[in-house]
Amino acid sequence: MRSRRRLVLLLGLAIVAQAGAQQERAQQAVRRQQGETLRVSATIDGSAIEIVTRVFKPEGAGPFPFVLYAHGRAGSAVERAAQANPIGSAHVHYWLSKGVAVIAPIRPGYGATGGADREEPFSRWSGNQCLGNPDFTRTSGNARAALLATLEWTRAQPWARPDRGLIEGQSVGGMSTIALAALNPPGVLGAVNFAGGSGGNPTASPGRSCKPGNLQATYTAYGREVRMPSLWLYASNDQYWGPDVPVQWHAAFAAGGSDTELLLTEAVAGADGHQLVNRGPDLWRAALDGFVKKVGLLAP
Repeated sequence: MRSRRRLVLLLGLAIVAQAGAQQERAQQAVRRQQGETLRVSATIDGSAIEIVTRVFKPEGAGPFPFVLYAHGRAGSAVERAAQANPIGSAHVHYWLSKGVAVIAPIRPGYGATGGADREEPFSRWSGNQCLGNPDFTRTSGNARAALLATLEWTRAQPWARPDRGLIEGQSVGGMSTIALAALNPPGVLGAVNFAGGSGGNPTASPGRSCKPGNLQATYTAYGREVRMPSLWLYASNDQYWGPDVPVQWHAAFAAGGSDTELLLTEAVAGADGHQLVNRGPDLWRAALDGFVKKVGLLAP
């Protein structure tokens, strides 16, 4: 009888311990998904600044391959000041599930990083008419300064593999990712451009952006410099650019001779295709999985 009681007690303790371990693993997974907020000290154009940065790490001690993610640009100063989440949680999960760390800086002029807006392209609209002469090279070049500073910080961290980096961004962040790729920074294996561009006005001018030829010239110049592979991902129902102009942008970039691929997906159901990265993962997952394998991000 005593032996039976002891066995029951031991089994009960084992069940409690197992449940406790499962709960701890679940809590750790939640913490990984929530990430941490750090401040990256940088000097940009001679001025010191702290770039508020969200960092997400997979399970384990690392070092991990990593993705540097560049957020887009909201249409108003109020929205830009309120920028809090530079990357969607589902996209974070995509990378963490592969064992890849994610670094998502909030660039100067946005959110908690604050400071002057260095990315104004000077697009001007009167109704559905585009005015002015936007400078997209200025916008993307200023954005990439913060991205480069964060990239250099990341490669110096003990938990990051300095030889296994990927750069990625959405909208203005996608355009700025291509700008960063034009510097061919060490340790970066490839670039991913989700819906990259600037000058869109989906409310007044859906599917037609401001002076797309200006951005084509910018992409042409970057295409002459980029040496790493790149993957460009756009949806056919993108209300910022429409389906045709991204094809022209990519062709202008590809003329520079780098290894690059464009995927123009079908329409994102129930949403503006500009939100492809967050609302249409089934449309791009296979292509991005293939690109990750191609560039060797997960290689030993």
